Amino acid sequence: MHGFWAQLTARLRRDYRLTGEEIASRLGLARSTVAGWLTRMGLGRLASLEPKEPVRRYQRERPGELLHLDIKKLARFEGVGHRITGNRRAASEGLGYDFLHVAIDDATRLAYVEVLPDERRWSTTGFLIRALRWFRERGVRVERVMTDNGSGYIARLFRKVLRMLGIRHIRTRPYTPKTNGKAERFIQTMLREWAYAIPFPSSHRRAVDLPRWLAWYNQHRPHASLARRSPAQALAGTT
Repeated sequence: MHGFWAQLTARLRRDYRLTGEEIASRLGLARSTVAGWLTRMGLGRLASLEPKEPVRRYQRERPGELLHLDIKKLARFEGVGHRITGNRRAASEGLGYDFLHVAIDDATRLAYVEVLPDERRWSTTGFLIRALRWFRERGVRVERVMTDNGSGYIARLFRKVLRMLGIRHIRTRPYTPKTNGKAERFIQTMLREWAYAIPFPSSHRRAVDLPRWLAWYNQHRPHASLARRSPAQALAGTT
């Protein structure tokens, strides 16, 4: 008998999106009983009934068609960090953070990065201007910029500069970082191959080493999505 009521409970949940309390009321069952069935069947949360949004992978064809911007906060330190030594008791505290401002071209994966003291509007806007200049010097004219909804990116100053330059601003949906996935993946690559790959004696030395790694990334690092070419090779093949 319980099997019948459990199946009916599941149907009301799936087909009509009724809450556990509504189902219990309609069927004359105890709310605790209905809640237990829903939990065991994986139907405890209404959100679990919604189909997962498919991952949409795309790649722009032209350099500059879309530039991804993002920021990664890294703790400052003196002495080799716990990620290398495994000793959290010797961790540096109270030294603040470095903010890695990242710009990556969608079509070629060519990247520009700066270490800045914060993520406020003057920093995000200044970085934007310098990044656009850097790409322009390499023959890349940026048409669109994609960012999340961080305060530095939605600031009036940042948006005004984009309007003045005739660049379209695309903002990701809230709480969906995968929308800006190329920037996210680049940051993970940068952390794995640079920030956490070498036992830097300090965050200052880490920042000093960034241009070396970035030059290697742009000039020599092969990408599967670019037919094993580096970003510079991909750019040379499209300009």
